[in-house]
Amino acid sequence: MNHVPSVVMAGGGTAGHVSPLLAIADALREAEPRPAIRLVGTPSGMETRLVPAAGYELETIARVPMPRRPSLDLLKLPFRFVAAVRGAQNILRRAEADVVVGVGGYVCTPVYLAARRLHIPVVVHEANAKAGLANRVGARFAAAVGTAFEGTGLPGAELVGMPMSRRIAGLDRAAARVEARSALGLDPQLPTLVVTGGSSGALSVNQALIGGLRRLAGDAGAEHPGFQVLHVTGSGKAMVDEDGEPLSLPGYHQVEYVDGMEQAYAAADLIIARAGAGTVCELAAVGLPSILVPLPIGNGEQAQNASDLKATGGAIVKPDDEFTADYVARVVPGLLADPGRLDTMSAAARALGRRDAAEQMARRVLDAAAGQRGVRAPKRGH
Repeated sequence: MNHVPSVVMAGGGTAGHVSPLLAIADALREAEPRPAIRLVGTPSGMETRLVPAAGYELETIARVPMPRRPSLDLLKLPFRFVAAVRGAQNILRRAEADVVVGVGGYVCTPVYLAARRLHIPVVVHEANAKAGLANRVGARFAAAVGTAFEGTGLPGAELVGMPMSRRIAGLDRAAARVEARSALGLDPQLPTLVVTGGSSGALSVNQALIGGLRRLAGDAGAEHPGFQVLHVTGSGKAMVDEDGEPLSLPGYHQVEYVDGMEQAYAAADLIIARAGAGTVCELAAVGLPSILVPLPIGNGEQAQNASDLKATGGAIVKPDDEFTADYVARVVPGLLADPGRLDTMSAAARALGRRDAAEQMARRVLDAAAGQRGVRAPKRGH
């Protein structure tokens, strides 16, 4: 009887960690031999909603963040961390894990260390151009390390791209355009701008967009600007006018979210978005021209994420403080009226795109599991 590989996958906190984790899990489901899969996260991350929705069971261990300043929490940190590692070890033992997969986030460090103690191989995927702490730890002893970007500095790293859903990786924008626009309540024939700040929205991007559209409407005497806008505002961030009513402008449509971003990508001729790693890689994979506005906080990873697309001409990158209503009014109409420029940007983006990262990572995971079965350590259960 053939052994069924046992895979424990860890990651969470944000959609940027959970989405590639689920994409790898889905690729493993379709692989041969098909493994048993168990996912591990924390009780407070987005994984608590996204993992069950994708049809997987989730186990949790305590979230152990590093306190930002001296406090009682800092004194408790070693004890909490040891407890998290022990919790991770218990999960790995129960699963009889052949391999551990991690994509980063608070949950990964204790899981990586638990795997090392139990002599279980680790496979790491790093989604950002600048690697996070957990993956810098795990990569030191990993059997394989895949990255979405070059230059992460992780030892043994191989560029595989960003694991993403099949719906996006296999998207043919041109073939899906008319149906996607109709489904979103848009005119199938009008040039289309999609604007999104991600699942939580982006206040400064939203404000600049509305200011620019109001300026264009004023200049045109409230006539239609010749293009349409689908504004994905983010949950709870609907745009309203001075009377608190939903904002109404010529050619403007708003929704708080879309069920699948592949539909928005298919509808768009141009997108304005933040430069999260997942977004950047998806835009490249589907060949969608973009104006990227990196989040101005953090350690600058969003600007790094966007650098290759900018260098090749697939995207325009605009700092947050320079993305203004005036910029929207001056630049966006001209871009949407220039199909040749958009086609050139699309081809440049697509040249960077990688659509098979989930399958590549799944193969590395199964290879590590197969190697482990040949050298299963007797110390595993002690």
